[in-house]
Amino acid sequence: MKIQAVQYPQVPKVTPEQAVDLDLLRSIIQQYKALPGAMLPVLHAIQDAIGYVPSSAVPLIADELNLSRAEVHGVISFYHHFRQQPAGRHIVQICRAEACQAVGSEALAAHAKAALGCDFHCTSSDGQFTLEPVYCLGQCACGPNMQIDDDLHARVSSEKFNRLVQAKRGVR
Repeated sequence: MKIQAVQYPQVPKVTPEQAVDLDLLRSIIQQYKALPGAMLPVLHAIQDAIGYVPSSAVPLIADELNLSRAEVHGVISFYHHFRQQPAGRHIVQICRAEACQAVGSEALAAHAKAALGCDFHCTSSDGQFTLEPVYCLGQCACGPNMQIDDDLHARVSSEKFNRLVQAKRGVR
């Protein structure tokens, strides 16, 4: 039996100029720490504020919520919604649910990866697009579906994908 090596997507490194404001993180944690089950609201608020959950937030969250760092990291890594690195200017989500798979989302995903030059959970080399899988966008009758930022698109072909991405490239 031959064992194949698993290849994980490469994640871009955070540069020093992307330093995180620890006071901002602390204030966000303080806003939500009294809630029952505060970790998810804290993580959502941090990601909403700065676009991702930086590694420097993990010990702060753990200390303030009286949890281990492993518990906090486990939640961040379990939910694909949470990013651990800054995202691109635009978020491209491709539906991976069964209804969309039945009408071509696998081919759409392969095209998107090739067109953007990155895998799921990664950002294109120009920093414009982060590609993410999503498991249902609620448009099951008219797949395959995708969302770019907050714009939902149905019946997306490779050609339509190219047009949508090109239109976003022109938006600043």
